Amino acid sequence: MWGKMYYSAIAALLVATTWAAPHEGHDHGGHTAEHHHHLHHGKDEPHPGHNGDDACHLLAPHNADFAFSLYKKLALHPDAQGKNIFFSPVGISMALSMLAVGAKGSTLSQIYSSLGYSGLQAQQVNEGYEHLIHMLGHSQDAMQLEAGAGVAIREGFKVVDQFLKDVQHYYKSEAFSVDFSKPEIAAEEINKFIAKKTNDKITNMVKDLDPSMVMILINYMYFRGKWDKPFDAQLTHKADFKVDKDTTVQVDMMKRTGRYDIYQDPANQTTVMMVPYKGNTSMMIILPDDGKMKELEESICRHHLKNWHDKLFRSSVDLFMPKFSISATSKLNDILEDMGVTDAFSDTADFSGMTEEVKVKVSQVVHQAVLNVDEKGTEAAAATTIEIMPMSMPDTVILNQPFLVLIVEDSTKSILFMGKITNPTE
Repeated sequence: MWGKMYYSAIAALLVATTWAAPHEGHDHGGHTAEHHHHLHHGKDEPHPGHNGDDACHLLAPHNADFAFSLYKKLALHPDAQGKNIFFSPVGISMALSMLAVGAKGSTLSQIYSSLGYSGLQAQQVNEGYEHLIHMLGHSQDAMQLEAGAGVAIREGFKVVDQFLKDVQHYYKSEAFSVDFSKPEIAAEEINKFIAKKTNDKITNMVKDLDPSMVMILINYMYFRGKWDKPFDAQLTHKADFKVDKDTTVQVDMMKRTGRYDIYQDPANQTTVMMVPYKGNTSMMIILPDDGKMKELEESICRHHLKNWHDKLFRSSVDLFMPKFSISATSKLNDILEDMGVTDAFSDTADFSGMTEEVKVKVSQVVHQAVLNVDEKGTEAAAATTIEIMPMSMPDTVILNQPFLVLIVEDSTKSILFMGKITNPTE
């Protein structure tokens, strides 16, 4: 049986201000959304040969640092206690970088500083994302991975031409116009766009829109992978999962015995294991010893990842892993302000690279990610794999208490998704 997984993530940046009618007699070279609808950077076009590859790898360590900083802030948030955490670090970095295309002055430098890009030029960042999206978009039969963006613009509102061209070229963005004066209809149109781009995994993200809204920036990521070594559904059984010392829930526990890369880290009292998909993406499972989750969360950083990668070794493992489906929504305003992005949300915001018609600021940054893990798939496509197992007893890894997951794309060293599974039944 094929193993399948679906993930999708979306970051929506809601850019709002008091709406004012266009100033008569002024033309800043902006265009409305209709003007740009068909200016796509086509998939089959020759891809620019500038140093995209270098730029893409230039972003990787900064994006990993940002991922762990953001995770720590989400994990400490009062709303997150005892809850699942799940988000797309690279999706949020991409959305903020797209916002930065229209930012100037300290608004721009604060966004870049929070992302760790202070030492980089805007062109390096934009070309890095262009290359990253291009690399991620090379879907194979075994894997589907889509990343891109959208800009929903108020009907009749003028946006700086260069901004739309740049976000289209570098971030595969599509522009479309909506009537924000009718918030419910506008929300429906934007949600339809998001649902289509995430294969209907995220369907009702945008609601309660402000009628004075002028623009929404949307970033989406959708991933569907097949386990390299699928689980046999006949071995799935009911088992206990210990959420905390007072709470136990029943889960459908999948089981598979096979050869996996594993490392038991005595210093951090943690077991690390790679469960690969077909293609070049893997799930890294990080299981701290009982009672050690908080310590791990406080200390984990990208250097742990490198250390673990270097020390992984192939071993036979009895893997017990719960089936689960979780959805997590994060409002990121407070966290981003805490990370130094303050001007963007205030009246001192400078987004004059986006629009010169009125002053705008960011009103909300909302991120939603969905994760489904199972063993099933299309039986007609079933394949039999035979692994040569050593005679020694296998290690046993039982995911029956909270654990961390990272979905890592190997060729670009990108952390596509990251989270903590606290309760698989929620």
